[in-house]
This record gives sequence, structure tokens and C-alpha cells, in this order.
Amino acid sequence: MNPQNKISQSQKLMVFVLSMSLYGLATLFTELIPSFQVGIVEFSVEYFLFIPLTLAMLFDPLSAGLGAATGELVFSEIMLGQFGGLGELEKFLTVTIGVYVAGRLVKNPRNRAAVAGASIFGVFLQLFMGTVVDILKVQFAVEDFEAVAGLPESVFATEGFACLNDLLFSGILFCMLPTMFLVPKLYGKIEPLLGMKPRDEKTMTGSALSAKSIGLCLAGFVVAIVAQLLAKGGYALIDWEAAWAESTTAIIVAIVAAVVVALIVIGVIRSRARSRQSA
Repeated sequence: MNPQNKISQSQKLMVFVLSMSLYGLATLFTELIPSFQVGIVEFSVEYFLFIPLTLAMLFDPLSAGLGAATGELVFSEIMLGQFGGLGELEKFLTVTIGVYVAGRLVKNPRNRAAVAGASIFGVFLQLFMGTVVDILKVQFAVEDFEAVAGLPESVFATEGFACLNDLLFSGILFCMLPTMFLVPKLYGKIEPLLGMKPRDEKTMTGSALSAKSIGLCLAGFVVAIVAQLLAKGGYALIDWEAAWAESTTAIIVAIVAAVVVALIVIGVIRSRARSRQSA
């Protein structure tokens, strides 16, 4: 057990791989969940972001965020036979930033109100950054504006409504509520498996956002904007889609791969925990 509760590189790697495999698996299941629309309101499951949010609040926020973004890229993009080159950077960076900020905001994982507030803010941040990028794509004329019947013919109204719709549906039901239940429930129970003490206000991983962290997040957002504009402008560099893209076979193979990776990392964590107990 780490007496100072400073997470080691091997522990960060475990958190990264666990977040990557579990969130990658979750994004594959969202591909199978149908969406339905009532008027101008669309009910669809965008993502199960509660998985990396929970890991970010209990362990290392950056490892959980990077793992989630990598898992989505590997399992629900590349393994499904598609890759958007520079365009993939936008989702990768915004998901990482959203999860990282949410994890850093929580000082006491037992505080349900703080966990709920941080989780919904992290989701809002990710959706808001995506909305800004979508608006800029239209403003810089690298993408055509698609009006939605029932809404004003304005990119700001259309994208803003889409952001609010995702936040109120997926953000609350599949991100905030599961996270505010799981984090206090798992707190103090799974940290020993990684050889850590539960994080609190005094630990390094529980410290609030610093000016440097905020600056890096802003820099990452700028990179996401530039990368998406370049990709839509015809400079994606590597942009390919296989003939079997998003086929049933590809989805099944990706699900099996994600499950195998998750089982391996869980097995390694449990094995190390037993070794520490017997030592």
C-alpha cells in the first residue's frame, strides 16, 4: 500500500487500460441502441461517460480521460473499419478534457452533490466544446449548415439545441446519475486492489484545477478546433473507411476484443491484490 497515496506509473497504466477497455466496450453498445424522435427532440444514447468519470474521481483523472478517448478511437472507430485522421482529434481531446476536469473538481468522492455537479459539468464541457467546433465549421464554410424543422434557421440555435438535448438526456441519465451512485458506493472498496488508499482532500490526485491545468485544457481545445477545421477542409491526412465498416461482424469482433482486454486487466489487478495480501 502506498502510504502517501501517490499513484505510480504502473497504477496509472492500469487505470488507463481499464478505462480504455470498459468505455470502448460501452461505446460499441451505444452503436446497437436505436434512437427515436418526438417532434424536434431526439432521444439517443450518445455515450456511457459514467465509466471514465467514475474512474477519474476515484483514481487518476488524466489516465481515465486518455483511456476513455483511446478506447472510443480504437474500438468504435478503427476496429469498425473507419478512421478520420485529424478529425478524430476533436473527440479525443474534448472527451479527455471533460473527464479530466470533472475528476479534478471532486475533492471528496463521498460527497454525492459534488460528484453529481462535477460529472454533469464534465459532460457539459465536452458537449459545449463539440458545439463550438460545429458552429465554427459552418462559420468558416468548411461544412454546410443543415437546418432543423421547427428551429430558427441559425447554426447557433440548431447546435445549441442539440447540445442541450444531449445534456438533458444522455448527460443526466447515462452520465450524472450512474456516476453519483457508483463513486460513493465504490469509494474505499476498489482502491486497495491497486494498492492505493482512498483519495481525499489531502491527496495529490484530489487537488483542484491549477492555472497550468486550465491553460493546457484551453490549448488542447484550440488544437481540437484547428484539427477539425483542417480535416473538414480536406487536410485529414489519413482518412479511410473499409468496405466492411460498421458491419455486424466488425462490431462483434470489437466487442470480444474489448471484453478480453477488460478481463485481462481485471485479472492482473486481482492477482496483484492477492500478492500484496499474502506478502
